Amino acid sequence: MASASGDDVVTIKKYANRRLYNTESSTYITLEHLAEMVRQKREFRVVDAKTGEDITHNILTQIIMEEEARGTTMLPVNFLRQLIGMYGDSMQSMVPQYLEASLESFQRNQSQFRDAVAGALSGGPFVDIAKRNMELFTAAAGAPMPAKAEPEQATASREDEIAALKSQLAALQAQVEKLAK
Repeated sequence: MASASGDDVVTIKKYANRRLYNTESSTYITLEHLAEMVRQKREFRVVDAKTGEDITHNILTQIIMEEEARGTTMLPVNFLRQLIGMYGDSMQSMVPQYLEASLESFQRNQSQFRDAVAGALSGGPFVDIAKRNMELFTAAAGAPMPAKAEPEQATASREDEIAALKSQLAALQAQVEKLAK
């Protein structure tokens, strides 16, 4: 995995015929290859083969456009509208740093969140609740149906069950809020 140092930055040349040439591997590549390099955290810069101009920003934007066009969108329409609305705004110069800091924070928390969810699902309150629900379901499925339950008992037991479910839901919500922080 390459670091961000200048020595490890791969130069990609873009020719007039729109072909991309990887100078490290001496091969022509596609935008999909560049997207994979990004996912692998490989540093690269794309230069116009004729002028030498750095066009990395344009190529990365093109990769995002192609990813979005594949059908699984990550950028909601409202977000795009807001972003476009920021162009020309007095705060425009602050937006890139804000977005970059927000994404870095998200990425730092991403693995922590995954670990917390995995831990919660492998043996925390979620498993206990799931086991209890399965036991209740199994008991209910195997129990003979009463001929006729008395209305007060049925209402009381139903209210107890609803209260227990509300309590479980509150515990789950608290767990999710804790994981989100």
